[in-house]
Amino acid sequence: MREALTLIGILIATAIVLFSVFLIYNTPKNSNNGNSTIPYTDKYIDLHLHLDGAITMNIAKQLAVLQNITLPTNNDTELEELLSVSDDCESLNDFLKYFELPLTLLQTPEGLSESVRLVGDNIASQGVIYAEIRYAPQLHCDNGMTQEDAVKAALDGLKKTKLKANLILCLMRGDGNEEANEETLELAKKYLVEDGGVVAIDLSGAEALFNTTKYKEIFTKAKEQNIPFTIHAGEADGAFSVQNAIEYGALRIGHGVRIYEDPNVVNLVKDNGIYLEMCPTSNRQTHAFEDMSKYPFMDYLEQGIKVTLNTDDMGVERTTLANEYRYMEENHGLTGE
Repeated sequence: MREALTLIGILIATAIVLFSVFLIYNTPKNSNNGNSTIPYTDKYIDLHLHLDGAITMNIAKQLAVLQNITLPTNNDTELEELLSVSDDCESLNDFLKYFELPLTLLQTPEGLSESVRLVGDNIASQGVIYAEIRYAPQLHCDNGMTQEDAVKAALDGLKKTKLKANLILCLMRGDGNEEANEETLELAKKYLVEDGGVVAIDLSGAEALFNTTKYKEIFTKAKEQNIPFTIHAGEADGAFSVQNAIEYGALRIGHGVRIYEDPNVVNLVKDNGIYLEMCPTSNRQTHAFEDMSKYPFMDYLEQGIKVTLNTDDMGVERTTLANEYRYMEENHGLTGE
């Protein structure tokens, strides 16, 4: 009797193993059922994620209810169109217009804190295990908050989300906001930690209109004060913008997609171990890169450059990090290895 039961157990175990192998080898490699063939789909890391660009329609509705804000429309389709970029987007400057509505929902401590929690929980549910959420405190002062209030509110939200995350404070490109940028730098210095809070600063905004060279002095200060920083460069402007950012001390580059324009800058990135925070869907929608069949992510990877995949603005772009990986897998040959 005991021998019979043992034999039955062995047969059942064998059948389970064989059936599992059958499923593995008979699942279409590039299926569209939401399952990537890359084997670590529950271990994504997003290093380039803008808070205001990650406000999805559902998050916008929750923030509106919390703050008793009336949204421009009750129609989901119309609301989605106000929050997400249209197919006729012509440039980065056009793309940036879609941040206007999300920012109206992020002007109170309650709204800003809850947005960090909601965005963190949302991407955690999509398989992201770590993210660095960036935002510009100076853009959240329309209704009485100070920049420091905005930092404290985001830190409060960071404590409440189930996602492992940190914050990057953005300086903004533009005219007349020099004092605001200096204040952001001082707040970064005050709240800087190695983990669990503010870990770096960034420079964001209309790169083509406001050249990176304009910000040399403030990043010199950041370097002197040992504040780590990444800089948006090589997106709307050319490879020389990346060169400037590296010369100022940037450890990572936001996008950097256009370094191919100058082989010397490619070597500069590679030789200095600079990380590129690349965002394919964003680069397509902003026209930072026109011919996506020639998107250089894999070329950079094969040259030994440190490249990462990121969402940039998942709400505005209607994407997820899993979608970014699937896109690179199906169109550019990215593999788990």
